[in-house]
Amino acid sequence: MSQQHEHVRVAVIGSGFGGLGAAVRLRREGITDFVVLERADSVGGTWRDNSYPGCACDVPSHLYSFSFAPNPDWPRTFSGQEHIRAYLEHVADVFRLRPHIRLGHEVQMMRWDTDELRWEIETSRGRLTADVVVSATGPLSDPKVPEIPGLASFPGKVFHSARWDHDYDLRGKRVAMIGTGASAIQIVPSIQPEVERLTLFQRTAPWVMPRMDRRVTAAERWLHRQLPFTGTARRGLLWGIRELQVSAFTKRPNQLGLIESLAKANMAKSIKDPALRAKLTPSYRIGCKRILLSSDYYPALARPNVDVVASGLAEIRGSTLVAADGTETEVDAVVFGTGFHVTDMPIAERVVGADGHTLAEAWKDGMESLRGATAAGFPNWMTIIGPNTGLGNSSMILMIESQLNYMADYMRQLNVLGGRVALGARPSAVGAWNRRVQERMKRTVWNTGGCTSWYLDASGRNTTIWPGTTGEFRRQTRGVDLSEYEVIRPPGTREAASGLVTEEAK
Repeated sequence: MSQQHEHVRVAVIGSGFGGLGAAVRLRREGITDFVVLERADSVGGTWRDNSYPGCACDVPSHLYSFSFAPNPDWPRTFSGQEHIRAYLEHVADVFRLRPHIRLGHEVQMMRWDTDELRWEIETSRGRLTADVVVSATGPLSDPKVPEIPGLASFPGKVFHSARWDHDYDLRGKRVAMIGTGASAIQIVPSIQPEVERLTLFQRTAPWVMPRMDRRVTAAERWLHRQLPFTGTARRGLLWGIRELQVSAFTKRPNQLGLIESLAKANMAKSIKDPALRAKLTPSYRIGCKRILLSSDYYPALARPNVDVVASGLAEIRGSTLVAADGTETEVDAVVFGTGFHVTDMPIAERVVGADGHTLAEAWKDGMESLRGATAAGFPNWMTIIGPNTGLGNSSMILMIESQLNYMADYMRQLNVLGGRVALGARPSAVGAWNRRVQERMKRTVWNTGGCTSWYLDASGRNTTIWPGTTGEFRRQTRGVDLSEYEVIRPPGTREAASGLVTEEAK
């Protein structure tokens, strides 16, 4: 390169749980030569972006936090968005990450330099290079808005749940909520009391279980502060219960019938109208799509100012929304709760590997990686919350910490090898890992439950969920197996010329 640019050992992309966790782990490994590149003006990831009314986590607070940064002061058993965001800001402060974080630095392109064995990174604030890239952009970072004919000419207000417009007053308005996912079931009861009319466009009914949320008492918080092992025990109990549930999802979906009965009873308690109850009863096995938790969603739907259209939005004519079944509804505002680009992550368009192809091109037939972390043809690049690391019933923080263990050992292996060196995942190893994962996926509820979910990619392959326990994933990512990697040295060096190592991972 003709011009000198800043060079770092590691560039971390994103400052949500994955990015901040990676930064903490790098410091613990004695690596301080790193930056965290964040496109927004503050840390927090999805918990910064999703500030819609009622936004909260559906995993218990004491399990939805880092094991190395317990929080004895969670105010509720299921925390709200503002408390999780404050926790992440706290992590950035306590672990002295602020000097490493570059806010307002959106990564526009990353290219692997096969001669220098490093990544060239273009950001919105300039260029830099890095020996290793840790991509922690997360699967829930880029909102997905469906292409609806007539949407561009809708005269009212339109926004996605992850880009909530707090300046727009919904009071007295006729509002359409598009989608019935985890965001929608929190938004609906939050805005229902203040809007004139709320119309919910439901393409697929979700299974909804009660949300056992309550205030954490002052005595509990005092106990967790004074005797930290009690918080650890609480976390362990929450983890263990969820580990025991996994086999029903992954091996014996028929065992989920009892849970379906409980979900139907939960609905019947609030929905007395048989016609509405029929609309809201799913036609697929519980667990096939994410089981949602809410104690106020069904009561809100039963209110007189709420309509449920059991059909997806097909077209917009002026201010009239037309459903696929022909139902017409005139509204002032449209809120999309239609999820994110999960199986087609936009960051993949911005990563150019050793052979000049983007990660999106490499993944055109479906995302796949080695142990959810590394991709063939992309040396010294790894992702946090990569393909097949998602969960259907437990805390993603457990999976993130497992991947941080893998990242830490990856860095140790590079140090042991010494000099200018890279590790490239062998295509054979990536293929073998993914064949095993997909074989196990065949009998899971996510593949056999009779639904179409955001877990599946365009070809119907589940590239999102991990088909096992979090404990098993922890064991599988405890360390790097060098036999699964090619060791890459700069072209022309003695090691490369000797044939002991390969020039680049093809």
